[in-house]
Amino acid sequence: MERAAAGLQKIVSDALRRTPPEQAPMLAWPLACGTAVAERTRPIEFDDGVLRVEVPDSGWRTELQALAPQYVAVINRYTAQNVRRIEFVVHNRPRKSSVTRSLTPDA
Repeated sequence: MERAAAGLQKIVSDALRRTPPEQAPMLAWPLACGTAVAERTRPIEFDDGVLRVEVPDSGWRTELQALAPQYVAVINRYTAQNVRRIEFVVHNRPRKSSVTRSLTPDA
Protein backbone atom coordinates (compact mmCIF):
# COMPACT_ATOMS: atom_id res chain seq x y z
CA MET A 1 0.00 0.00 0.00
CA GLU A 2 2.87 2.42 0.76
CA ARG A 3 4.31 1.81 -2.71
CA ALA A 4 0.97 2.70 -4.28
CA ALA A 5 0.75 5.90 -2.23
CA ALA A 6 4.32 6.86 -3.16
CA GLY A 7 3.55 6.20 -6.83
CA LEU A 8 0.41 8.32 -6.67
CA GLN A 9 2.31 11.15 -4.95
CA LYS A 10 4.88 11.08 -7.75
CA ILE A 11 2.20 11.23 -10.43
CA VAL A 12 0.48 14.18 -8.74
CA SER A 13 3.77 15.97 -8.15
CA ASP A 14 4.88 15.48 -11.76
CA ALA A 15 1.52 16.79 -13.03
CA LEU A 16 1.66 19.86 -10.80
CA ARG A 17 5.23 20.62 -11.83
CA ARG A 18 4.09 20.72 -15.47
CA THR A 19 1.33 23.25 -14.83
CA PRO A 20 1.99 26.99 -15.13
CA PRO A 21 4.00 27.98 -12.02
CA GLU A 22 1.48 30.53 -10.79
CA GLN A 23 -1.31 27.93 -10.88
CA ALA A 24 0.42 24.94 -9.25
CA PRO A 25 0.04 26.05 -5.61
CA MET A 26 -3.63 26.82 -6.21
CA LEU A 27 -4.19 23.39 -7.73
CA ALA A 28 -2.32 21.76 -4.83
CA TRP A 29 -4.50 23.47 -2.22
CA PRO A 30 -7.15 20.69 -2.03
CA LEU A 31 -4.40 18.09 -1.64
CA ALA A 32 -2.90 20.03 1.26
CA CYS A 33 -6.09 20.84 3.14
CA GLY A 34 -8.32 17.87 2.38
CA THR A 35 -11.81 17.58 0.96
CA ALA A 36 -13.80 19.05 3.88
CA VAL A 37 -11.75 22.26 3.98
CA ALA A 38 -11.48 22.48 0.18
CA GLU A 39 -15.27 22.46 -0.12
CA ARG A 40 -15.53 25.57 2.08
CA THR A 41 -12.51 27.50 0.80
CA ARG A 42 -11.16 28.70 -2.54
CA PRO A 43 -7.61 29.55 -3.59
CA ILE A 44 -7.83 32.92 -5.31
CA GLU A 45 -4.27 34.00 -6.08
CA PHE A 46 -0.63 33.01 -5.86
CA ASP A 47 1.87 35.84 -6.10
CA ASP A 48 5.39 36.38 -4.81
CA GLY A 49 5.36 33.26 -2.63
CA VAL A 50 2.01 34.04 -1.02
CA LEU A 51 -1.04 31.85 -1.62
CA ARG A 52 -4.29 33.69 -0.89
CA VAL A 53 -7.24 31.52 0.03
CA GLU A 54 -10.80 32.74 0.44
CA VAL A 55 -12.57 31.48 3.58
CA PRO A 56 -16.22 31.83 4.61
CA ASP A 57 -15.69 33.81 7.84
CA SER A 58 -13.20 34.98 10.46
CA GLY A 59 -13.64 31.79 12.48
CA TRP A 60 -12.43 29.72 9.55
CA ARG A 61 -9.56 32.16 9.02
CA THR A 62 -8.42 31.78 12.64
CA GLU A 63 -8.61 27.97 12.55
CA LEU A 64 -6.79 27.65 9.23
CA GLN A 65 -4.02 30.08 10.19
CA ALA A 66 -2.98 27.60 12.87
CA LEU A 67 -2.71 24.87 10.22
CA ALA A 68 -0.99 27.05 7.59
CA PRO A 69 2.56 25.76 8.23
CA GLN A 70 1.40 22.19 7.58
CA TYR A 71 -0.41 23.25 4.41
CA VAL A 72 2.68 25.12 3.16
CA ALA A 73 4.85 22.04 3.72
CA VAL A 74 2.47 19.80 1.76
CA ILE A 75 2.08 22.26 -1.13
CA ASN A 76 5.85 22.72 -1.37
CA ARG A 77 6.30 18.96 -1.50
CA TYR A 78 4.11 18.80 -4.61
CA THR A 79 5.04 21.97 -6.52
CA ALA A 80 8.14 23.57 -7.98
CA GLN A 81 6.99 27.00 -6.83
CA ASN A 82 7.95 27.83 -3.27
CA VAL A 83 5.01 28.92 -1.13
CA ARG A 84 6.33 31.03 1.75
CA ARG A 85 3.00 31.59 3.44
CA ILE A 86 -0.74 31.33 3.08
CA GLU A 87 -2.96 34.34 3.61
CA PHE A 88 -6.60 33.64 4.43
CA VAL A 89 -9.07 36.22 3.17
CA VAL A 90 -12.66 36.38 4.42
CA HIS A 91 -15.18 36.16 1.60
CA ASN A 92 -17.06 39.44 1.22
CA ARG A 93 -20.57 38.87 -0.01
CA PRO A 94 -22.10 41.78 -1.86
CA ARG A 95 -24.71 43.47 0.27
CA LYS A 96 -28.22 43.76 -1.07
CA SER A 97 -29.67 47.20 -1.03
CA SER A 98 -32.51 47.61 1.46
CA VAL A 99 -34.12 50.09 -0.90
CA THR A 100 -35.48 48.85 -4.18
CA ARG A 101 -36.26 51.34 -6.85
CA SER A 102 -38.92 51.00 -9.46
CA LEU A 103 -37.67 50.85 -12.99
CA THR A 104 -40.94 52.16 -14.38
CA PRO A 105 -42.01 55.79 -14.04
CA ASP A 106 -45.08 56.61 -11.98
CA ALA A 107 -48.22 56.91 -14.06
